[in-house]
Amino acid sequence: MSVDHYENFPVASVLCPPALRPAVVAIYHFARTADDIADEGELTAAARHEALAAYRADLAAVVQRQAPSTRWTPVFARLAAAIERYALPPVWLHKLLDAFVQDVDNPVYADRGQVLDYCRRSADPVGRLLLHLYGVNDADSLRRADAVCTGLQLANFWQDLGLDASRGRVYLPRDELAAAGITIEDVLARHDSPALRALLRDLCTWAQELLEQGIPLARRVPGRAGWELRLVVQGGLRVLEKIGRMNHATMLSRPKLGAADLPVLLWRAATMRGAQ
Repeated sequence: MSVDHYENFPVASVLCPPALRPAVVAIYHFARTADDIADEGELTAAARHEALAAYRADLAAVVQRQAPSTRWTPVFARLAAAIERYALPPVWLHKLLDAFVQDVDNPVYADRGQVLDYCRRSADPVGRLLLHLYGVNDADSLRRADAVCTGLQLANFWQDLGLDASRGRVYLPRDELAAAGITIEDVLARHDSPALRALLRDLCTWAQELLEQGIPLARRVPGRAGWELRLVVQGGLRVLEKIGRMNHATMLSRPKLGAADLPVLLWRAATMRGAQ
């Protein structure tokens, strides 16, 4: 299946174990629909909060094996089947909803700690749910999966800098903006500058370091799941590489991965090295 705007989700691909694809698709549609509620269309913030509360109520219903409302029947029919078959931990599904509620309020992030706190809800639950499906639950694997998911989320933030700014969203840490002499208003006005590009370079290094923490996990997970994880890590690193090649000018244009990147990603996935 293709990915439109919920890009950091490792969607059920040909590499995903076939038996797990329905559950992965169910989680994807759950997250994608909540993302749309929080971010798409012309609803007011109050209406978005009301819809997300109703969405959470439907999640609680299917967790309790009760009938949800008919408002999002396809989403919760798939999710109920996945919860029933794989005992998906509801905590991670609720944390995803917490992140979408936070998106509605569109906060400014004071520092990297607050950005990381957001990623613990918006990104890390995806990795936790997938590792649960794969039967991997040791502490080191969970820590490395969190690093990969956060690294991917950060890479997406810096890739989408100009796009997010045009929508009134800023994920750049306010303290680092201030240290660089840049205001939130500068970012929202999409002002490119050497100072902004220097800041983006540092933030991309941060994302790269997190993604590289996941390399041992990608090499350790066996079979198709391991190969998918290898490609996810390499995809994130490739995005960061492309940002660097354009001198971190993502306020002006958005780098993308395309078919021409696939041979590079496959080669790098096959030859991945990293400290254990």
